[in-house]
Amino acid sequence: MSKVIQKFRALGSRRGSILVLAVGLILGLAVFFSAGSFMVYANSEKFCATSCHEMSYLAVEHKGTIHDKNRTGVRATCNDCHVPHGYITNYLAKLNLFNDYWGHFVTRSIDTKEKFEAKRSELAVKVWVYMKQNDSRECRHCHTTAKMDPDKQTEKARARHEKLRTEGLTCIDCHFAIAHTEPSGPGPKELFATGPAKK
Repeated sequence: MSKVIQKFRALGSRRGSILVLAVGLILGLAVFFSAGSFMVYANSEKFCATSCHEMSYLAVEHKGTIHDKNRTGVRATCNDCHVPHGYITNYLAKLNLFNDYWGHFVTRSIDTKEKFEAKRSELAVKVWVYMKQNDSRECRHCHTTAKMDPDKQTEKARARHEKLRTEGLTCIDCHFAIAHTEPSGPGPKELFATGPAKK
């Protein structure tokens, strides 16, 4: 025991303090860069489309949609639409992955295509509520209404985008099921007709 105490006293010396700080810095950097690397990988289409069986069904639905292939050549992948782009909000969203894994691996409520299809409407509504509550934040990361050219829009689109500005609508009220199969039941406009979405 006295040898352990002597070692701790030695660490209190200048060299010991520098050593402890250096080791702490190296470990801290290793954890930081490992977490950062995982965050980049967890935001990739490869991770989203292959980490769970149900995501592979959705990845197939995404193929050929306007968010996969379009005249501009700009693709929107899973994380572009479903994950916040800010650092803190992105990290918080990643914590929510545990809910997805819980539903997939523990309760097995969506671990087959049939189970997923049975819950498709319920899951879609959760996404719509989330998007309504944050004013379609992920949509607006790429689509900025201030930069839209009204001359390139149909008269109907111009009128609807004007309603978006004046009536407190958001992208998801009109634009939904554009990258995935539309679920049965009411869409966002009908669901939120009585006012803003609530959890």
